[in-house]
Amino acid sequence: MFAVHGISWGKGWRIWGMPIIQRYRGSRIELGNDILLRSWASTNPLVPNHRVTLATRSKSAIIRVGDNSGMTGTTLVAAERIEIGARVLIGSNTVIVDTDFHPIDPDLRRTDVLRGKHRPVVIEDDVFIGLNSLILKGVTIGSSSVVGAGSVVIHDVPPGVVVAGNPAVIVREINNSDREQNLSSHW
Repeated sequence: MFAVHGISWGKGWRIWGMPIIQRYRGSRIELGNDILLRSWASTNPLVPNHRVTLATRSKSAIIRVGDNSGMTGTTLVAAERIEIGARVLIGSNTVIVDTDFHPIDPDLRRTDVLRGKHRPVVIEDDVFIGLNSLILKGVTIGSSSVVGAGSVVIHDVPPGVVVAGNPAVIVREINNSDREQNLSSHW
């Protein structure tokens, strides 16, 4: 199915259930190695509501996902560009879009319903996004940051912080004790 949609096959992928792929002709969807895509409800206790969805909406649109990243029931919609770094974990039912889809002006909606504004979304390496989050156009999430479950991210997030809420705000910085606790809990 990936080859049919013009998506190169990376090494070491683990896929549970076929994602929905809507690739606009001429656009690019690039997935790195060791990608994890969970679309089946039985594969995650935080049960996805739908399959992973990868959609581009223009011939110049790009979705790029780095190595060792994973998503469960995640929706990515790019009119321009969504870039996701390496080792990014995206929680169940998260939606990431770089477009408003529809214009705010009702006259524009009547003449061109799909003329919503768009700006790229960039998610840097080692980010964790909690379930049911919404990441909107023009946002950059800095490396090693965490987005709390159910957050709506409308502004850039600096590296190494935890954000949460609607709209998401910085709750705290990630510090060395967080890293040490994380390392010690695995052993």
